[in-house]
Amino acid sequence: MAAKGRTELEVGADGVAVITICNPPVNSLSVDGKGGKFSGGFDISSFGGVQGGKTLQPKVGYIAIDILTDTLEAATKPSVAAIDGLALGGGLEVAMACHARIATPMAQLGLPELQLGIIPGFGGTQRLPHLVGLTKSLEMMLLSKPIKGGEAHELGLVDALVSPNDLVNTARQWTLDIYELRRPWIKSLYKTDKLEPLGEAREILKFARAQAQKQAANLHHPLVCIDVIEEGIVAGPRAGLWKEATAFQDLLFSDTCKSLVHVFFSQRATSKIPGATDLGLMPRKISKVAILGGGLMGSGIATAMILSNYPVILKEVNEKFLNAGIDRIKANLQSRVRKGKMTDERYEKAMSLVTGVLDYEHFKDVDLVIEAVIENVKLKQQIFSDLDKYCPSHCILATNTSTIDLNRIGEKTKSQDHIVGAHFFSPAHVMPLLEIVRTQHTSPQVVVDLLDVGKKIKKTPIVVGNCTGFAVNRMFFPYTQSALFYVDLGMDVYKIDRACTKFGMPMGPFRLADLVGFGVAVATGMQYLENFPERVYKSMLLPLMMEDNRAGEATQKGFYKYEGKRKATPDPEIMKYIEKSRSMAGVTPDPELLKLSEKDIVEMVFFPVINEACRVLDEGIAVKASDLDIASIFGMGFPPYRGGVMYWADSIGAKYIHGKLEEWTNRYGGFFKPCSYLADRAAKGIPLSAPAKKVQARL
Repeated sequence: MAAKGRTELEVGADGVAVITICNPPVNSLSVDGKGGKFSGGFDISSFGGVQGGKTLQPKVGYIAIDILTDTLEAATKPSVAAIDGLALGGGLEVAMACHARIATPMAQLGLPELQLGIIPGFGGTQRLPHLVGLTKSLEMMLLSKPIKGGEAHELGLVDALVSPNDLVNTARQWTLDIYELRRPWIKSLYKTDKLEPLGEAREILKFARAQAQKQAANLHHPLVCIDVIEEGIVAGPRAGLWKEATAFQDLLFSDTCKSLVHVFFSQRATSKIPGATDLGLMPRKISKVAILGGGLMGSGIATAMILSNYPVILKEVNEKFLNAGIDRIKANLQSRVRKGKMTDERYEKAMSLVTGVLDYEHFKDVDLVIEAVIENVKLKQQIFSDLDKYCPSHCILATNTSTIDLNRIGEKTKSQDHIVGAHFFSPAHVMPLLEIVRTQHTSPQVVVDLLDVGKKIKKTPIVVGNCTGFAVNRMFFPYTQSALFYVDLGMDVYKIDRACTKFGMPMGPFRLADLVGFGVAVATGMQYLENFPERVYKSMLLPLMMEDNRAGEATQKGFYKYEGKRKATPDPEIMKYIEKSRSMAGVTPDPELLKLSEKDIVEMVFFPVINEACRVLDEGIAVKASDLDIASIFGMGFPPYRGGVMYWADSIGAKYIHGKLEEWTNRYGGFFKPCSYLADRAAKGIPLSAPAKKVQARL
């Protein structure tokens, strides 16, 4: 809710006022939302001003206690919230302070504040357990999980479910019924029928703490949220309100909150592209999509498309591969059905959107083609040459390549302005990032069109320039490279992985190599060796393991053993390959590396990543540092509560990072040499994320 704004008031002949924020001299009031939304919650843009000391903040507890509890909830006039659209965060917290809530079936209600590193305020931690019970309220708060109107009605969070057309009139009638005592006058803060007995409640809270620590060991605010809820249950709701207010205030200034707010706004800024989205272009309608290749990536992309109702043509080279591709799509959707995320009817409708073909005859009316075949330059060149002949002149020609220069792929194609990279991350129907790669020839219209498709298939798109590895893979290729280097120097594989996962990564570099597969890792490494030879460590460890059919998870043996449901178990057998790799490299283990702390290991793995990210910015491959933050989070699983790789780097400081890289360069060689962008900013004390004065963007 904004600090200033117009208050709209309509008083009917029945004595009921429909208001936004008001306290008129009438019998009762109904609060509803304009434009199909009740309230999306607090204005997050105000956080920065408060955190920076530029904006005065209300005294602790002012809104939650003085306004909502002692004024709205304690008023002598009943209030009813009429909810259509969103009632999230502060919006739901205001609604829960009203004496009743009426909603439409498609309304969404939730308390997502933990996504921003804070806890629900305005009494949310106290009222929600009283309305829906402790177990459900913990789920909604700790998982930031909204519910729809129907479920909210079943739980007791809303009192009646009506159509949008009947919403305001129903809310009016409820206010009169409450005022005239035909319905109970309920203050949700003191409602107790849904609360579990104290002993049971303590057990539920104990379990919730254990789960929170297990799932997010580095995060403090989920535990604070549980403590605040417990205070209200044990010491009473008034005590809970005060604890909530002080905890909210403290968390607002935490590093976690600042990082997550940065991510929130950075994610929304990725689609602002100079030279494309600032030209007034409107996205063209994409009515049909063709996908070449039904492997893991192609089937995943097809799944993402049909889930958003895009008709898909799936092309393969023979019946066997085509059937396998369609089976993969079916398996992707059936997994959603099993998890309750999709009905059988929706499954059938989605599958009806897929047409399997073996030739290009069906490509005459497609608007977008996405090539997702193996990483073979000549094969891709032939495909794009064929697409020129069979696709309409307006068709967008996209490739899902993860490393190959787009100019090489499209060099035999006449439609240079229609060529673009559409790099999905595996599994494509699950991972949230879409890397849109723009060459110097790609038209702005194509970029705008693909941004629109990305949003419609529920991806976060980032637009980057054309180079080997683009932004995400290029930035993170040192992640595995440096880890392989340290293992040859004597560091333990599993200690490196543990340090990275404790830092917040979903998996360490060696577990990641197993997941991706050694074949892909080696092929990708060859691309980097060809283009950045001075920055590639030529480890023999992966080729040696591949000789014994140890190629990662697919062969059930890599750096880990895999038995059952993909469970990774350390395998002592890898030592013989490590020793042979060291021997071939002529490297003597460094005893100093055995003494390193987990913090030291994280720095040695991630500072080369930061160094490469600086090069990506310096070369104009990315428009801004915040795009790399989003790329690192959604593409590689960098912990969002650290703000992204560049935001985290600035929290450490360019001078410190530069000093460490110089130290390692002197000790271990040029692999760690800091780039000029990093060196210059370290010397001048300029943040790494600050915009460069003059960068020729390659977008």
